[in-house]
Amino acid sequence: MGIEDDTGFEPATGDGGVAVPDERRAASVRTAFEGMLQIRRLTNAGLSSPEGVPARWETHRPVRAVALALEASGLTASAVDDSGARTATGYRVTAGEAPDGARVEWVGPPGGGATHAEEKELGRCAAVLRELGWTVLPYRGPRRRRFLEVEPPPGIRSRDDGPESLR
Repeated sequence: MGIEDDTGFEPATGDGGVAVPDERRAASVRTAFEGMLQIRRLTNAGLSSPEGVPARWETHRPVRAVALALEASGLTASAVDDSGARTATGYRVTAGEAPDGARVEWVGPPGGGATHAEEKELGRCAAVLRELGWTVLPYRGPRRRRFLEVEPPPGIRSRDDGPESLR
């Protein structure tokens, strides 16, 4: 899942072990999220609301950026055991269809009720991400399961490297 070690902080994507809430993890999440907002303030300085637009570096790491936003908001990530079986219900963030996007699902163990909660919980995920400037598109996939495609707003793409990319 993402715990602090020699390689640094990793936000919970929903494909790791169950996160045991503790002060150290909570502090790491707060620090990482505040760091992301500070990068936004510095790199989007010319905008009227710099914290409300993803920084271009986030588009290079959309899974990480989206997972950090969701974890910092207090939403619960799903989890898997060592065999890969789902053990907890929550969000799961994976790479999206677009190269600079992410996909958010609400998943859980079989029979755990994730399908019944997914509309409400994905709505909560969408609200968090929209507030942070992401474009959030709801879809239905196989077996009518809902998911979100999350992309940076038009004009901010990871493939744009020049200063005009914020226009």
